[in-house]
Amino acid sequence: MAETSSKAPMTGPDESAVGTRETGPAGRETERELAAVLAEIVGAEDVPVDSHFFTDLGANSLVMAQFCARVRKRPDLPSPSMRDIYRNPTIRSLAAGLGDTAPATAPARAAAAPADTGAHQASPSAPATPVPPPPAQIPRTSRVRQRVCGTFQLLVFLGYSLVTGFVTARGYEWVAAGSGIGGVYWRSLVFGGGGFVALCVFPVIAKWVLVGRWKPAEFPVWGLAYARLWLVRVLLHANPMVFLVGTPLYVLYLRSLGARIGRHVTILSRSVPVCTDLVTIGAGTVIHRTSFFLGYRAHAGRIQTGRVTLGRDVFVGEQTVLDIDTSMGDGAQLGHSSALHRFQRVPDGEHWHGSPAEPTQTDYLRITPARCGTARRTWFGVLTLLQWIFLYVPFGVGGTYMLFTEVPALGERLDPRTVMSARPELIADALVLSLALSLGFVAVGVVALCAVPRLLSLAVRPGRVYPLYGLHYALHQVTVRLTNVKFFAWLFGDSSYIVPYLRALGYDLSRVVQTGSNFGTEVRHETPLLVSVGSGTMVADGLSVLNAEFSSTSFRLSRVSIGPRNFLGNDVVYPVGGRTGENCLLATKVLVPLDGEVREGVGLLGSPSFEIPRSVERDARFDHLRTGDALRRGLAAKNRYNRRSMALMLFVRWTHLFALSLLALVCADLYGAAGHVVIAAYLPLALALTTGYFVLVERCVTSFRGLRPQLCSIYDRAFWLHERLWKVPALYLNVFNGTPFKSVVWRLLGVRIGRGVFDDGCFLTERTLAAIGDDCTLNAGSVIQCHSQEDGTFKSDHTTLGAGCTLGVGAYVHYGVTMGDGAVLAADSFLMKGEEVPPHARWGGNPAVDMPEPAGAARDHGRADHRQLSGGHREHPTADSTT
Repeated sequence: MAETSSKAPMTGPDESAVGTRETGPAGRETERELAAVLAEIVGAEDVPVDSHFFTDLGANSLVMAQFCARVRKRPDLPSPSMRDIYRNPTIRSLAAGLGDTAPATAPARAAAAPADTGAHQASPSAPATPVPPPPAQIPRTSRVRQRVCGTFQLLVFLGYSLVTGFVTARGYEWVAAGSGIGGVYWRSLVFGGGGFVALCVFPVIAKWVLVGRWKPAEFPVWGLAYARLWLVRVLLHANPMVFLVGTPLYVLYLRSLGARIGRHVTILSRSVPVCTDLVTIGAGTVIHRTSFFLGYRAHAGRIQTGRVTLGRDVFVGEQTVLDIDTSMGDGAQLGHSSALHRFQRVPDGEHWHGSPAEPTQTDYLRITPARCGTARRTWFGVLTLLQWIFLYVPFGVGGTYMLFTEVPALGERLDPRTVMSARPELIADALVLSLALSLGFVAVGVVALCAVPRLLSLAVRPGRVYPLYGLHYALHQVTVRLTNVKFFAWLFGDSSYIVPYLRALGYDLSRVVQTGSNFGTEVRHETPLLVSVGSGTMVADGLSVLNAEFSSTSFRLSRVSIGPRNFLGNDVVYPVGGRTGENCLLATKVLVPLDGEVREGVGLLGSPSFEIPRSVERDARFDHLRTGDALRRGLAAKNRYNRRSMALMLFVRWTHLFALSLLALVCADLYGAAGHVVIAAYLPLALALTTGYFVLVERCVTSFRGLRPQLCSIYDRAFWLHERLWKVPALYLNVFNGTPFKSVVWRLLGVRIGRGVFDDGCFLTERTLAAIGDDCTLNAGSVIQCHSQEDGTFKSDHTTLGAGCTLGVGAYVHYGVTMGDGAVLAADSFLMKGEEVPPHARWGGNPAVDMPEPAGAARDHGRADHRQLSGGHREHPTADSTT
């Protein structure tokens, strides 16, 4: 979110240090104390009680976050949040607002409910009454158990690699024995199809053998129960069924894993639920692409499993989180950028949104149904399966064999009779192979991205409702997968060259005001041909344009238009019908409104969103760099630096591919002498090589030094260095999720990380600015971002998590944040810049505020310690809305 300078106007020497006016005895003392705290923060002699924090005093959100943290340490004052600051932007209105909601006493503060939950506190569907968190000791992870679990995980990976290598080598030999194209195709079909089925079936068998039926339980990380959960999760993520998400086959697959799913359910989310027996989805439900409903979470060093129950005809929006022990009744809706926290329940027919969700009148399901019955779903699923088995898989296997046959560098080395090659010959062949693959991918990719979407758009018309699982749906899915290839956005993002790339895809960018940072490296859409972005708009990473609307039976494409002179923060989901116009600031993870008047000239923060001043735009000290000759010089210098960064990262990628090619040739060269072992060794060696290589690249980019906090223009070299650093590939980190090795890799990358940390899928943008204490628990989808780009200003600072902290699923932590020991940030929460979370506190919401844990959770903790995973016990979910 954009800010102004933190300098406040100074008063004369004869004026009072705290300016108050007569408002009656009830609020006078509170006003005086609040004004005194703010005066100390901003370094001013006087803070008039009627002066606007941002426009009159020149404070920014970081300064006001520090003010809130300072006030929270005063037991005689009410506790404000950043939401209170924006809604009451003067000392007088803040004191009055806080006085209306909570008495200024410590006991009342401890028992206070989350902000803006009054609407559903009175509802029986709301979470249980919150209670203050007990000052419990921070749970310590057993180091011995962690090492044993890590050893087990390593052995599983090595064993998997060994089996894969042996099967691959045997399969290659058998396919190679075929005669002619027909023989090679038939053998490729048998081997590839058999492998495809085996990879799909094995996780199902493993789940039922290792676990049986999941049930609500709690157990420590790194133990035997966790090892089983990790193994099942890894097998589920590594099987080819993830490519069939969005088809009826995926629903059948989840049923085979124990999920209770009704008829005509559409699941578009690629986040695979792990504890499938605890997932119940009623007939006619639709779940969007980036929704988390895992059935488990990690909390304070322990794994908790719980039910996720969805009734009939439920709508779950984009970028949502369904925590454990949550439910939605028949016909209920959960809007985009929203979350259900533990024990929340949406009643039948109600629409909720926000994080945590609360009732709303907004209708998120705005598309009429279409005829899409069982027969249509069946033939689409059968046709999809036949395509994979008879087309994609055999051509992939056979094509690989033909590549080995036609390329002497590969074919000869796989022949056991071939003498081992000399080193220069191996290097030359690796150079040729890696260059051919790199240049071929770029050339084919550019042509396909520019031509294919335009051709497919001739068949799928905007504004028309199409049934799911037909030709139009299949063509749309091709467009989605093809135009969201991450490589080109990664290459051109954070530079001037992202604009011509997006235009080539089909974006309507009007008259672009080139800044050199118009878009980040992560931009997603359903179709690029129906996206319009106004002049002068800047977008940070993570924009998701929802220009396709889905029901459980139909879909429709529509144009999405983002107005001019906007600034969009990180992870913004912009849907069809977003009610924002010109000159808006959309903060990180904001819920874009779909109803009401069109917002213009304002900022929007939070989920559900509320208005903040748009005039709080940036530090005025950099305004001179945004116009005239200064802009032209700065932009030209940035473009030169970005071109070098792009060339460097292309070289880094190619060097990595060359190293993998060389390793593959060496393994193939040794195949005749050492046999199948070298093929099996390729996967672990490639992972070790990839990890070490990209760790070295990242440390070289930073010259083996830590980053320093910055407050600079986007035309400053310090910012350009950050942009270069963000381009270093990091997908390899996902392999280590849920293992002790993730902490080792973070430490190599410069993160100050303690012992016993459990990381199930957290991402850190600036590694050397983050500090994570001992025994922290980091859930899947959580992010620690130690920077913020706000219009033309870049800011970064340290973020510190104390010992034993927990980040919930999808939680987002900004820069300049400090979390005390044992603190908890709830699922899908946004902890804003500069916030200080007290030790053992539980915060949640977007933006996050003090949110004590519901009483039901405390009772559940006591019972869960006695629960164990059972291989044979069968528990049915309570919902009866599925068939």
